[in-house]
Amino acid sequence: MAARRALKAVLVDLNGTLHIEDAAVPGAQEALKRLRAASVTVKFVTNTTKESKQDLLERLKKLEFDISEDEIFTSLTAARKLVEQKQVRPMLLVDDRALPDFTGIQTDAPNAVVIGLAPEHFHYQLLNQAFRLLLDGAPLIAIHKARYYKRKDGLALGPGPFVTALEYATDTKAIVVGKPEKTFFLEALRDTGCAPEEAVMIGDDCRDDVGGAQNTGMLGILVKTGKYRTADEEKINPPPYLTCESFPHAVDHILQHLL
Repeated sequence: MAARRALKAVLVDLNGTLHIEDAAVPGAQEALKRLRAASVTVKFVTNTTKESKQDLLERLKKLEFDISEDEIFTSLTAARKLVEQKQVRPMLLVDDRALPDFTGIQTDAPNAVVIGLAPEHFHYQLLNQAFRLLLDGAPLIAIHKARYYKRKDGLALGPGPFVTALEYATDTKAIVVGKPEKTFFLEALRDTGCAPEEAVMIGDDCRDDVGGAQNTGMLGILVKTGKYRTADEEKINPPPYLTCESFPHAVDHILQHLL
């Protein structure tokens, strides 16, 4: 890891870190205000594929988070950019609520597969359709490969197991665009003007949030909310820079020790 520089940017995960579906993590709104009062740029980075950026923003506003659309960088945005770069017509295996983020993308006669979290669409017929496209040479674009995520009723399967099933069946490897990919974090930092060594990531996923950020050169803070399970911090090497109870505790540490 490169030498640390003065902290200039804080990247914050959303679901599991600031909120869990329609409930805010206790004290998170006030903690965000305290962080914004410091001399750092705050951006929000999320792998969520369950809803469009606009729907996500509405959810956050209802929870009284002061966040603007241009501060949110999503894996859906990254996936759309890749589809446009490759000039492909994707079969979109994503939640219907995420489709607005692909408005204008041609999907007739698909020659690529884009897969995110789509519980309503993960059934044999559609997965088999994707399987056949891949056998014919279509690229597999995974918005992310999270193993599981946190819902109000408990942990739930993420898209990762379904992506892996398609990889296994077709003997191909997916192009992954979301966290923990280095390109995702670098793209999120691009308009901040900050280097990874000047940034810290706060999230509840030890591999995708913290491990990915630290592999990019950032510091990673793991919070024990959302999908966190006991001893998650031992699953990555190097371990998280810090493991703490929740987002407000992470903000306290940043304000006291990193600024």
